[in-house]
Order: sequence, then C-alpha cells, then structure tokens
Amino acid sequence: QVQLVESGGGSVQSGGSLRLSCVAYGYTSTTDAMAWFRQAPGKGREGVAGINSNGATSYADSVKGRFTISQDNAKKTLYLQMASLKPEDTAMYYCAAGGYYRIPPLTNAAYKRWGQGTQVTVSS
Repeated sequence: QVQLVESGGGSVQSGGSLRLSCVAYGYTSTTDAMAWFRQAPGKGREGVAGINSNGATSYADSVKGRFTISQDNAKKTLYLQMASLKPEDTAMYYCAAGGYYRIPPLTNAAYKRWGQGTQVTVSS
C-alpha cells in the first residue's frame, strides 16, 4: 500500500528555517515527479515546489530563492528546505506524487498520491 508520510513541521519565528520530509512507503515508481503543496486557512491548495526523476525542479514565485526541494531516491524521501520564513508561509504542507513530467508541474490535478500534511506556523 502506497503511503506518503510528511514530518518536520512546527512553529518558528519569521526569518527562521525548517526542513520538511516526506517518506514514500510502498512507492515503486522511479519516474514519477513529486511535489510540495500548501494550504492556508480559507485558501485553496497551491503548489510550492516540484522535482522530477531527473532532478529538474520548479518553484512558485513566492518561494523562489528561499525554499529548496530535493530527494533521496535510495531512501524514497522528499525534502523541502525552507529558509527566511514569513508569516504568509503559514499553512498545512502536503507531499504529492504523480506521473513523469519534463518540468514538474505545480497543479493539483497533476498528482495522484497525497500525504496527510504537516503544519507549518510562522509568527512575526
């Protein structure tokens, strides 16, 4: 059974850093792209960063230069290193896995597997 399990969320002050992890239990694909999404209270879920099996990445404009997505294929783990955090980064962060894309998309419909989320709260 495929299961994506996120961890690493928490509460930090503005300017702080966090690293999120997502372990893909039971996931056998070696070509699927993976991504991080987030959803703030009262808002829709938005794409934050994506990475494909070749290491190509994509980022939302709001996080470029502050967030870095990476993956360890041997550990089947996806990471999101977040720096210079702002209060507007406060959200539930979700890991997602989908098909092969030359440029990993940041749209919800592109991904078929989702984790349960980990909360990130940034205070000013």
